[in-house]
Amino acid sequence: MDLYIFNLINQFFLRWFWVDVLGVFFADYLGYILISALFLVFLYYLFVGKKFFKGLVLSLLAAMLARLAIIPIRLLWPRTRPFLFYKEPAFPSGHATFFFALSIVVFFYNKKLGLLFLTGSFLISIARVFLGLHWPSDVLAGAFIGIFFGWLVYKCAAGGS
Repeated sequence: MDLYIFNLINQFFLRWFWVDVLGVFFADYLGYILISALFLVFLYYLFVGKKFFKGLVLSLLAAMLARLAIIPIRLLWPRTRPFLFYKEPAFPSGHATFFFALSIVVFFYNKKLGLLFLTGSFLISIARVFLGLHWPSDVLAGAFIGIFFGWLVYKCAAGGS
């Protein structure tokens, strides 16, 4: 099933120049834009409102904890990427883990901004499959772990309110 979904998405790679450009942009650069946007919102709320400021700090904490949580999984379950010229482990996707954890906490504090971040996380994840950097199950597992850690950090640190 994983191979079928991978081929369904990856079959369009190297067919249309602009689709490839968008794929590379989403896979490699959209994450920097999300982090930069979060930093700008962080600065704004540092001076204007404390409630969302706490959410931004928690979102970064959740993203870092989720990213650390996949280290033992990668050690216990080594899995190569679809194309062997990438030697680092593929399962679960670190990008999906990081950005979904970040996005879900942002969502808990601000629904509209959170939906934008979740959309960005989804685009990053699909683009990484499109470019052959991950299997679909890599990004699904990463998204699940990221969402779980985002929820966990929110519930523990924010008290669920």
